[in-house]
Amino acid sequence: MRRRSGVFAERVVNGIDDGGAPERIVIWIERRPGAVWAVGRAVNPQHRPGEREHRGDWVFEGYELDDALERANAALSDDLRVSIEDGRNEPVEPFTREELLKPLERWFFGRR
Repeated sequence: MRRRSGVFAERVVNGIDDGGAPERIVIWIERRPGAVWAVGRAVNPQHRPGEREHRGDWVFEGYELDDALERANAALSDDLRVSIEDGRNEPVEPFTREELLKPLERWFFGRR
C-alpha cells in the first residue's frame, strides 16, 4: 500500500492465515480533509494489484482523536492476540496520542 501524506502512524502485525501462509496486517491512522480521523486495516496489502486502500479497509472515521486511537488500538490488540496464538510474538507498540500530535502540528501549520 502506498504511504500517503495523510497517514500519521502505522503498525504492521505479522501472522499466519487460515491456510498456514504468512500474513501481513497493516493498521494505520490518517487525517483527512474536514478534520476527520480515519483508521484503516488491510490484510496483505502487498499482494493487491493497486496501491490504493479498499472501501472495506476502514474501521473508523470520525472527528475525535481519542476515538480513532481507541479503535486503532483495539484492532491492533485483536490482531496481536491472534498472531501470538499462531506462534508469533513480535513486539508491536500501541498507537499513542503523542505520536499523532507531532505530525498533526506539522500538517496544520504547514497548510497555512
